[in-house]
Order: sequence, then structure tokens, then C-alpha cells
Amino acid sequence: MVTSKIVTRFAPSPTGLLHMGNYRTAVFAYMFAKKNGGKFILRIEDTDRERSKKEYEDNIVESLEWLGLSYDEKYRQSEHVESHTKYLQKLINDGKAYISKEEAKDGSGVIRELVRFKNNGQTVIFEDAIRGKIETDTKDLGDFVIAKSISEPLFHIAVVVDDYEEGVTHILRGEDHIPNTPRQILIREALGFPQPIYAHLPLVLSEDRTKLSKRKGALPVTDYRDMGYLPSAILNFMAFIGFNPGGEKEIFTLDELVEVFDITKIHKGGAIFNKEKLSWVNKEHIKLQSVDVQLKSIERHMKDYPEDMLKKLLPTVIEKISNYGDLATVDNTEFRFFIKRPVVDVEKIVWKNSNKSEASQNLKSVKGLLLKADFSSPDSLKQSIMEYAEKNGKGNVLWPLRMALSGQEKSVDPFTICYVLGVEEVVIRIDNACQSLDS
Repeated sequence: MVTSKIVTRFAPSPTGLLHMGNYRTAVFAYMFAKKNGGKFILRIEDTDRERSKKEYEDNIVESLEWLGLSYDEKYRQSEHVESHTKYLQKLINDGKAYISKEEAKDGSGVIRELVRFKNNGQTVIFEDAIRGKIETDTKDLGDFVIAKSISEPLFHIAVVVDDYEEGVTHILRGEDHIPNTPRQILIREALGFPQPIYAHLPLVLSEDRTKLSKRKGALPVTDYRDMGYLPSAILNFMAFIGFNPGGEKEIFTLDELVEVFDITKIHKGGAIFNKEKLSWVNKEHIKLQSVDVQLKSIERHMKDYPEDMLKKLLPTVIEKISNYGDLATVDNTEFRFFIKRPVVDVEKIVWKNSNKSEASQNLKSVKGLLLKADFSSPDSLKQSIMEYAEKNGKGNVLWPLRMALSGQEKSVDPFTICYVLGVEEVVIRIDNACQSLDS
């Protein structure tokens, strides 16, 4: 099949949940196709009948949909066995493959009629779009198996036939597929199919520089969704593993990534999956969201908080988190005092060499200032208090205020706390602290 339009494909096997290592291949194949006005195909390669499961196929589709990688066509390899068989038979008829009766290796004594490709041992040369010229002497491959039987084609011939019939022009896949390419080129030539452009991507590596896999901490893509990461951030982060368009900019939307994508700028060496970098990228994408979207996201995790309080807290919450899943922990440790008055610890509320009497007096003075203050922003409240604090010692004034309001030695700054709580609640908490200090 001949096509003038660029066509790429993402061809995962449904033998496990889609993890970040495979997903990066989809990102690059998608960006290359869209950059060139081409077509992006999803092909489920389920020739491994024993290990392939519908739940894994569903997970692949679900993951791509969540991440916003829309495919133009979808195929399931098992539905094209008739075509695979047709071309398999053609190879046999043309004397380029043959049926080999062999005893099963499991010791059962069963004789299988395998189909082997007749390999002449030629040197295969192809120009990889990333790695340049790759040359392979195929003598060592021998007559390799391409089907378990005439009705059970295996991976190599199935892939070749599918790519041809689906019009795939560019095959972007991991460098671990380089050993497969000479076999597939031999089959293509034997069938008279045109050769696509190959681009073998650098591996995604775990932190110990081994291939990222399920055994090496490669979580399913949907786990990141459930942890509160944004699809735009996952996409942005994965696009930069093994690729850099140049320049200082690191935060991109999908459309921007497509615009700057250049296959010649893909690195040859493997790139490490850095979780800290992912968290940073995700935080930057959260900041790009509208206030309404941010508010709805934190509301799902902070249901006990009044809406007006969440609106005031929003900038502080966004600054504290790297993903929305962090709120399950952050809420319990840093923000809970906003909706639950703290128990005053008179031993901790006094600043260093100060005393209870001085702490109480400073709190009462601050209360007087706050009663006349502008509560429209943390900055306006800071202006109301800071002159007094600088005159009487910032620690002596601001430490008791923080402890009275939050009960925590580490918390958001006291001006933000005052702004979020409002004057009435602030006065109640200061009075409670003074009562404990004066008793």
C-alpha cells in the first residue's frame, strides 16, 4: 500500500497496564505525525493470545484518552490474521519461507509445523532517522520462525503486514526493537513492500540507569492520574525525556510541543525518568490553570472547608502542592487549623527569652491593631502589624500570634492566616490564647 501522507503508529501489546516507558513512544509518534500534518494510528498488538487481556487494552485506550493523544484510526492485530496468513502463504508459495516439522521444546514429544523464513544471510542496511546508518549481518539469525503454524502468524510477519496495509510510513519505537528491524526488513523485501523510515528512540531509564519497566518502578499512567497529576504535565514531562527543542522554555502545551518537535533533535542516549522534575513540571501546569479549575480541584479534597475560605486559601494551597493528591497529606498537617481551633500550648507560645505576660500583652496590642485593620489582603494586614512588631521585636510579636492562630510552630505566615480566618475568628483565637497565658 502506497501513501504520500506521513503515518505513524503506536503499537502496544495488551499484556499489562500502559506505563510511562511505553507512553513516551506514543508521545513522539503523535507529535511527529501532527507536526507533518499526518495520521496517528493506535494498533493493539495482541498476537500473544495467552497474555493479552481485554482489561489491558481498555487501560491503553483509557490512558491515551486521559492524556489527550487522540488517534485517527484504531486496529486490533488479532482481527487481521486472515491478511497475515495470506502473505505467509505467499512467502511459502514463492519459496521464501517453508514449513518445518519440529518437536516441541517442552519435552512433550509433540511435533509442530513451524513456518520459518528462508534467510539468505545478506547484510541489511537501513538509515535510522535518529541513529544514522545501521548495518546488520543476518547470517547469525538463521532461518527464523515467523509462525507457529500456517494459521498462527507471529510478531514479525504480523507487524510487517499491518504496517503495509495501514500505510505506516514512519516507525518510531524504542531502541530495544533495533534487533527486530533486520528481520522485518528481510520479510518486507521478500513480499515486495516499500520500506518505511525507522526511528529508534532512546530508552526511558530508571534512576539506576536501567530500562524503566514495571520491575523498575514504572507505574501505570493511570496511577499518576489517580495521584493527582495533570495530563498536560505528564505529556510535557515525557516529551522532554530524550528530546529538547533548544532554548530556556520548559513548560509547553500539547500544541506548542507539536509546533517545536523536530525528530533530528531526539537524543541518541537514554534519558532518566526523574520524579522530582515531574513534580516540578506538574506544579507549573497547575499554576497555568484558571482559578475556577484550581478551586474545583481543591474542593474535591477539602470538602469540609467553607467555599469563601477556600477562595482565600487557594494561592497558599497551590503554592504548597506539586499535585492535587498532595492535599490528602497537606490538609491534615498544614491547613486543618483553619477549620478547627487549636489548643494553646502556653509553653510553646512564648518566644525564646520572653515571658507569658509579655506574650499576652503583645497579643492584646496586635488584637487592637487588627480590629482597625483592612482585611482585604495579607499585605494590608502585614502593614497594620509590622511597625509594632519591628518596634517590639518580630519574634516577640509574630511568634505568639502564629501560635495563637494555628497552634503550629511551622505554618503559613500569620498575615495570611488572619486574612483567611477573618477578623471575628482571629479575635476569638487571640482571646483564647491570652486567657491561657493570663491564668
